[in-house]
Amino acid sequence: MGSVRLAAISSDPLDLDAHLAAVDDPTAGAVTTFVGRVRDHDPDAASAVVALEYSAHPDAAAALQRIAEEAVGEGRAIVAVSHRVGTLGVGDAAVVIAVAAPHRAEAFDVCRTVIETIKTGLPVWKRQVEDDGTATWLGLGG
Repeated sequence: MGSVRLAAISSDPLDLDAHLAAVDDPTAGAVTTFVGRVRDHDPDAASAVVALEYSAHPDAAAALQRIAEEAVGEGRAIVAVSHRVGTLGVGDAAVVIAVAAPHRAEAFDVCRTVIETIKTGLPVWKRQVEDDGTATWLGLGG
């Protein structure tokens, strides 16, 4: 049976190596990762994006734990996932996911499920700041 070894909401920079270490396991023949970074553009933005400001509901860490547990289900995957809060500049990691599993298909599937569910169900909001001073609040997820 799989497990969630890390599910965190953090104001500190996210460390991919820490997530990889959290899922290190001799049963794992595959490890997948996903790093969601702040980009300098958005299709709906009138000018360049310079920052994202993330805020989270107090229950966001528990929600992230549930998202990861549900993605693993009855499988054998091991998950480490974190979402950042606070002000992030272009290039900063907003989400880091590492998934280890006995085989690659499960690792890829669980990783994709975690990020897609974060986008629709994690109570985290972002305020997108553009270089012209425009700021727009965007919905759930990262």
